[in-house]
Amino acid sequence: MEHLTLPDGRTLDISLSGPEGGDVMVFHHGTPGSLHASHRLESAAHAAGLRVLTYSRAGYGGSTPHPGRRVVDIAGDVAAMLDHVGADRCVVAGWSGGGPHCLATAARLSERVDAALVIAGVAPYDADGLDFLAGMGEDNVEEFGAAVEGEAALRAYLEPYLPQLRAATPQDIITSLSSLLPDVDRAVITERTGQDLARNFHEALRVGYEGWLEDDLAFTQPWGFDLAEVTVPTYVWQGSLDLMVPFAHGQWLAEHLPRATAHLIGGEGHLSIGDGRAAEMMAELAAAARA
Repeated sequence: MEHLTLPDGRTLDISLSGPEGGDVMVFHHGTPGSLHASHRLESAAHAAGLRVLTYSRAGYGGSTPHPGRRVVDIAGDVAAMLDHVGADRCVVAGWSGGGPHCLATAARLSERVDAALVIAGVAPYDADGLDFLAGMGEDNVEEFGAAVEGEAALRAYLEPYLPQLRAATPQDIITSLSSLLPDVDRAVITERTGQDLARNFHEALRVGYEGWLEDDLAFTQPWGFDLAEVTVPTYVWQGSLDLMVPFAHGQWLAEHLPRATAHLIGGEGHLSIGDGRAAEMMAELAAAARA
């Protein structure tokens, strides 16, 4: 990990791993999250020849908070990261709450982005024809309800989760997020990626929940760009059993992104799709980087 100072004086925690000379993939983590990508996803990217550039979004880990940020604002941070590592071009990927930030990067840095991958990514809150909350687990319905109500209500909602997730074990995560985890996701946490998820939460929230707060407020406001601006090939992966980001979100994104290739898969959840399909996703994205 290293600390990158941005042009506006903020700092970002960033990390670069993978084969020397490989194409760069910028990975946008979920909400809450940090620069610790899952080992399975990172290993699959390396095997596909990609270097993985991860970071902790503003307010997560040691990255400086950025109150009032919009989703679109991430493009400037990514440009600075690419400049720092000497990469003229890249592909981008985002999981869950990273999905909108991935799309913002592809929209506003189109001259540097070859392709985008959205894994169980959330759709715009005001998306025409989409019931944003339909199919979400109770915890997410309450969380987004608090975000719409305003910053004070959202702080009151997030506060109890901070000690729970900052030191959570895999079993604690299953307990804390019980309404959001179908059996297929519980199995992933128990069998394979629970420690990765716990490490990610620990780093994300070690200083506080400002990044989580900023994300939720940004998701429930206009993103600051139009999906029509995403003109690069975009791969949308979504599972039918997802209780964090419902299946309809993936369907909506696939229908509204100009160059979308949809992988809308029955029987997969929010975590299981990224865990079990990582090799396919990374191979598809790497091929697009070299097209």
